[in-house]
Amino acid sequence: MIDPDLDNLITHFSKLPGLGQRSARRIVLHLLKKQQSIMPPFIQSLENVSQNIKTCSVCGNLGTSETCAICLEDRRDASIICVVEDVSDLWALERTHSFKGRYHVLGGTLSALDGVRPEDLRIDSFLKRLDGTVEEIIFALNVTIEGQITVHYIMDKIHDSSIKITRLAHGVPVGGELDYLDDGTLSTALESRQPMLGEAMHKGVVNED
Repeated sequence: MIDPDLDNLITHFSKLPGLGQRSARRIVLHLLKKQQSIMPPFIQSLENVSQNIKTCSVCGNLGTSETCAICLEDRRDASIICVVEDVSDLWALERTHSFKGRYHVLGGTLSALDGVRPEDLRIDSFLKRLDGTVEEIIFALNVTIEGQITVHYIMDKIHDSSIKITRLAHGVPVGGELDYLDDGTLSTALESRQPMLGEAMHKGVVNED
């Protein structure tokens, strides 16, 4: 029999992405074996994050201030915005050191099955950022059905705009999630981004025959 407090802790860990009951048990046992050296800083870090981390009011990234460090960095190109699904995708792209523009985190993708509607995402706040200074939008959403639906929804909202719209190259596999791709693949996909079909058709580039 496992003590109820331990069982409760294991259950909490098992709910984390990529962890099951077995992995959760190993983590809890490791923490207990290293209780004096690991547990205090671990608990302190959790408390610090819980109390100090905020969602950036501009892009949706995480940081210790109302506006994140990326949005405050003057060297960033404010004319290019890379739209991503989650903060983990932003971090994945930042690891490549290939992108020097700004980001916008939607906080998910549209999904009728899961009941995720446009008002549940940061779509309106993104559209408000298109104030005439933005020249290019890079869609870097995961290559899933939900991701593509979300992209097309946003494109419909800005179809009259002269903003250049691109997406990551197809080096990103269909069904792939950015956070699980290696830095080289992400960097190449970012550098080889392509015009979106809707934009090309709008400009008369695509042959519909």
